[in-house]
Amino acid sequence: MQENATYKSALQNKNQFIQAGHLRMDLLLQKFVTHFDDVYGDRKQQFVGEDGRRYFLLYLKPILNGSGNYYIETRTRNLERTDVIIDYQGEQFVIEIKIWRGNAYHTRGEKQLTEYLNHYHLDKGYMLSFDFNQKKTIGVKEIRLGDKILIEAVCSFLNDKNSQNHATTKINKTMQQQK
Repeated sequence: MQENATYKSALQNKNQFIQAGHLRMDLLLQKFVTHFDDVYGDRKQQFVGEDGRRYFLLYLKPILNGSGNYYIETRTRNLERTDVIIDYQGEQFVIEIKIWRGNAYHTRGEKQLTEYLNHYHLDKGYMLSFDFNQKKTIGVKEIRLGDKILIEAVCSFLNDKNSQNHATTKINKTMQQQK
């Protein structure tokens, strides 16, 4: 049922993501983060590493429908594997998907993404992180690393350890918005 909602949400928003024949990946990630938080953010269920990619690809599928492709774990020449590469009307987008496991792990992910961008001769890449500890703010931000631009999208996912913390955070957000 939730997966159907994810597909439908992307399909309803599809026209926003394509402008003058170009895929607006930044906006797509913003909308995905919002949708993910609305639908999955406060659910108590087991989440494994592949789930994040599955949810994202389910959202992406109706947007690319017939005009683009995505590739999973594509190998580079030095035999590294990228998480997702999207080809849309001649443009490529490299997306690294991570589960938040602390700053050191995250920094390695940014470095890894930067290396993929060098390999594919791209200046901009995307990192989609799933956070379980509620210490990161959900949303999308731009980071500059050297001559590269990384767009980092952070989704939160509730698990049993942080269910009370997440509920309090959502209540506080709602109260601040009402002021």
